[in-house]
Amino acid sequence: MKLRKQVTVCGGAIFCVAVFSLYLMLDRVQHDPARRQNGGNFPRSQISVLQNRIEQLEQLLEENHQIISHIKDSVMELTDTGAVSPSGHLPFRSANGSWVLPFDGRPTFLAVKPQDCQSALGSHGQADVQMLDVYSILKFDNPDGGVWKQGFEITYEADEWDNEPLQVFVVPHSHNDPGWIKTFDKYFTDQTQHILNNIVVKLPEDPRRKFIWSEISFFAKWWETADTYKQEAMRKLILGGQLEIVTGGWVMTDEANSHYFAMIDQLIEGHQWLERNIGVTPRSGWAVDPFGHSATMSYLLKKANLTSMLIQRVHYSIKKHFASTRSLEFMWRQAWDTGSKTDIFCHMMPFYSYDVPHTCGPDPKICCQFDFKRLPGGRINCPWKVPPKPVVEANVAERANLLLDQYRKKSKLYRSKVLLVPLGDDFRYDKALEWDQQFNNYQKLFDYMNSHPELHVQAQFGTLTDYFSAVYKAKGVAQGSRPPEFPVLSGDFFAYADREDHYWTGYFTSRPFYKSLDRILESHLRGAEILYSLAVASARHVGMEGRYPISDYALLVDARQTVGLFQHHDAITGTAKENVVVDYGTRLLRSLIGLKRVIINAAHFLVMKNKDFYRFYQTEPFLETDDRRATQDSLPQRTLIELDPAGPRYLVLFNPIEQERLCVVTVLVNTVRVRVLTEDGQTLPVQLSAQWSSASQMSAEVFEATFMVRLPALGLAVFHLYDSADSPLTLRSDTLLRLSGRGTSARALDPLPVRSQQAEPQTFFISSQALTLGFSGTTGLLESIKRKDDPQEIKVQIQFMVYGTRPSKDKSGAYLFLPDGKAKPYNQKEPPVVRVVEGPLFSEVVAYYQHFQQTIRIHNVPGVDGLSIEITTAVDIRDQTNKELAMRLVTDIQSGDVFYTDLNGFQMQPRRHLMKLPLQANFYPMPSQAYIQDSNNRLTLHTAQALGVTSLESGQLEVIMDRRLMQDDNRGLGQGLKDNKKTTNRFRLLLERRSIGNMMMDSATTSFPSILSHMTNSFLNHEVLPLPVLPKRRGVPPLETFAPLKSILPCDFHLVNLRSIHSQKDPHAPSAYTALILHRLALDCGLEAQNLGFNCTTSQGQLSVSGLFRTLDLQLLQPMSLTLMHPSTPLTNDSSISLDPMEISAFKLKLR
Repeated sequence: MKLRKQVTVCGGAIFCVAVFSLYLMLDRVQHDPARRQNGGNFPRSQISVLQNRIEQLEQLLEENHQIISHIKDSVMELTDTGAVSPSGHLPFRSANGSWVLPFDGRPTFLAVKPQDCQSALGSHGQADVQMLDVYSILKFDNPDGGVWKQGFEITYEADEWDNEPLQVFVVPHSHNDPGWIKTFDKYFTDQTQHILNNIVVKLPEDPRRKFIWSEISFFAKWWETADTYKQEAMRKLILGGQLEIVTGGWVMTDEANSHYFAMIDQLIEGHQWLERNIGVTPRSGWAVDPFGHSATMSYLLKKANLTSMLIQRVHYSIKKHFASTRSLEFMWRQAWDTGSKTDIFCHMMPFYSYDVPHTCGPDPKICCQFDFKRLPGGRINCPWKVPPKPVVEANVAERANLLLDQYRKKSKLYRSKVLLVPLGDDFRYDKALEWDQQFNNYQKLFDYMNSHPELHVQAQFGTLTDYFSAVYKAKGVAQGSRPPEFPVLSGDFFAYADREDHYWTGYFTSRPFYKSLDRILESHLRGAEILYSLAVASARHVGMEGRYPISDYALLVDARQTVGLFQHHDAITGTAKENVVVDYGTRLLRSLIGLKRVIINAAHFLVMKNKDFYRFYQTEPFLETDDRRATQDSLPQRTLIELDPAGPRYLVLFNPIEQERLCVVTVLVNTVRVRVLTEDGQTLPVQLSAQWSSASQMSAEVFEATFMVRLPALGLAVFHLYDSADSPLTLRSDTLLRLSGRGTSARALDPLPVRSQQAEPQTFFISSQALTLGFSGTTGLLESIKRKDDPQEIKVQIQFMVYGTRPSKDKSGAYLFLPDGKAKPYNQKEPPVVRVVEGPLFSEVVAYYQHFQQTIRIHNVPGVDGLSIEITTAVDIRDQTNKELAMRLVTDIQSGDVFYTDLNGFQMQPRRHLMKLPLQANFYPMPSQAYIQDSNNRLTLHTAQALGVTSLESGQLEVIMDRRLMQDDNRGLGQGLKDNKKTTNRFRLLLERRSIGNMMMDSATTSFPSILSHMTNSFLNHEVLPLPVLPKRRGVPPLETFAPLKSILPCDFHLVNLRSIHSQKDPHAPSAYTALILHRLALDCGLEAQNLGFNCTTSQGQLSVSGLFRTLDLQLLQPMSLTLMHPSTPLTNDSSISLDPMEISAFKLKLR
């Protein structure tokens, strides 16, 4: 009866909505002036007016039709089981074995406008150089190039510079790693502070001396300890142009594993520090050491208003090709850009390294003689056995001509007669003596060159921007503009090889434990920033800022700087020494604990129904955290909620994503007598399961309670948990242990039943309302996926594989992947124990192997959470030697040699598996997802941590899960990878059907996820945080749901951050301003639309910010550059802002 009543109500609702919508349409067509203006002025003839109106009506009918059909689908989902509960109670199990749940009651619709879709074919701005094409044409052979081993012989005519002399800019620099062989603090104490002290003393000795500096993490630490005299001297050098800050990020970020959230955040942190303390804005990017380069970085630098950039670590074959076509300087354009808005001028260094032997010209034997730190008697020498000589009157002519010959040869590789010559190396210029050796000897060489007009050269020290400015001037274009004839390039520079077949693809996975912890910290940082900004604005709004712990801002700053530090190219990459890794881990954990405090304190204030009852006690938190970590390298332990018959426990759930979220949540409780109620007293269905400590051992004290919730966007919802004997909606999971007859038996602890049986080889299944999964009876691993509405079962087989390393002297290490051939199947003597858990809200299969245990879970809820498969793999290879464990997906998708990986969680990059390259060269970074597709299906693997990925055969995707390597790989680290941890790698697997219209050729250069795929990634990376309210002796004051958004955000908008801006006066306090950073997602609408479980509409990139936040007033809306350094004119507060697909934009808000 209940069911029929619900169906009737829904049917009635559909009819009402339909009639009302049609009425509104006619009304809108008559009264909407905006629609009328679309056609320009009033059409001359009434016929065209009618025609327009008919078209508008058709469009509205189409939109209405979509909404109605979604409501219908929602009702169908309710009724299509065709089952009526025997007892009248929901949930219950129907005849076909599927569970029927109480209907969530709110139909949802999907209304993505066709204009908001990116066609996979697309009309992109044409680039002259497309990196995928470069890969296709290059042989990747490695002939001996003579003195320039990886290049070719360079020749020139003596008179080439007669009309336009060669301008040489020698740029002194010191590359400071914020942690690598030593920790950040140890490097600072031993070396970096001396380098910065020397800058202050040695640069003013001669106004012609120049220097560049990049890492603000070190610079800020020096500034804090420097006296005001030193600070003033440093500021004067920067403002006077002798010292240039290049890039100006907190670190020189890794570009493979870093997520764009963190890349932006560390850039803001550095730039904001510079603005507050120096008053300077970086203009040029400098990235000499990241191991490969991403197009995301060029986009972010462009959005931060930098005009030029430099890169260095690029595959030697690509460098050679670019040198031979004089394409080492180019405009770097995003592949998806339809114009030239994203272009940024980029300089690629041509030779092997950024050290002095490889920067003056093609012959390192000669260039080394001009690294005056290597003068005889010093601690380092020239491996080519010819030492430098001090420059004196007697040899200056010979020395200057020898060096000028190198300069001229290097200059032949570029299109202008302006030459960049970096002069530096790791941690250089830490001794006053080196300053004198380098600067005095070079000045003599410059003086000689410049005083001999027949040499046609003008040489000097310069900064990076001095060089770029001279190039623009020589070519007669404005700063940052494209010089005539310079090529436009799109694509990226992975994978990197520095010599032979030494591909730097191992670091895409190295130390996955910390790659995962980094992302957890990032999600917490984003969540804490948003809640803190909203709580402080709300406190100001009600005049309570005096009672709110605004001092939590210091915890946010600490976490920003920790996240920033960890993006360094030896940190997140997993390529630092073991003790340095521990130092990073300790910092990550400290900041995570701090952020949990910020979140708890903000949530406490925001859920108080009556703010007068709000009291903050530093020592007595109102809420508990969701989990705890004992040490920096241990996995989290979830918080246990102890229920008490005396009264309810309250639970606050935080949803950090910007859309309403329908999902299942699991908490730990101390009893099976559990009842969960919403804030308004509705009882929720609960699935009760055991907490397992091993394959067959369950806990008698701790149980898992899983329930379905609908949470407001960016909001906090309150739930009540009771210890209650009578709860018909609490159902127990059905658990089956599949054993291999080897004496293991399940110890069932009443009250949770467990059955066990002999494992049979045939396939077994679990299913939900959306999916049926098949598993191998032998391995317990996934074999197939079938979608509810698809007759076709798709083969998706999970296999585990193992790579060894080479027997030769060059072996895999932290950086390099040098496998001993193809992977071999993982095998163990004992068959696995497999546990199958089924219930109304989720079903899962857990397979226990010696070196990993894999959990595959599906959620029986409508929307995003129920449409993908959750995969959790706990990996432990601490007893292995020189082994790498891979997870391979084998499918019958006809993907050929093409697969897609993301760059920094920001954009998708098509890849091609190339047989001409060695196996290890076909691996790419996968920070957030990878997919394969054919004309019918797309299979996406979403990941919660950066790992290396490839597709070695059609229909395959393969991910390296962890690597344990016993030796160094000769790149300076001096250690293998032996500090493996027990690591949990988390994924979501999404199978989508491509719609009929998508059978055309896929674009070779761009591809985009669907809206469902974007949301799936958000769900995976931004988990719901369950925060239990601590029991209070005086009772808990009334709490209420906090739903900050007044209107729904278009579902192609992602809120990257809502970041409180520093006060100018006190660096540990916030100002009244907040940075709103938005990213408009690009959508591929060629995948079948699904019910997402929330109302999803798009708006052609329009958003009204003033109508966004409930209860807060918007007092300023000002567009800014990405790092908030360049303000634009403030908009009126009621303005709409507009973003193009893929665009990231920042705005300065004043909310109160």
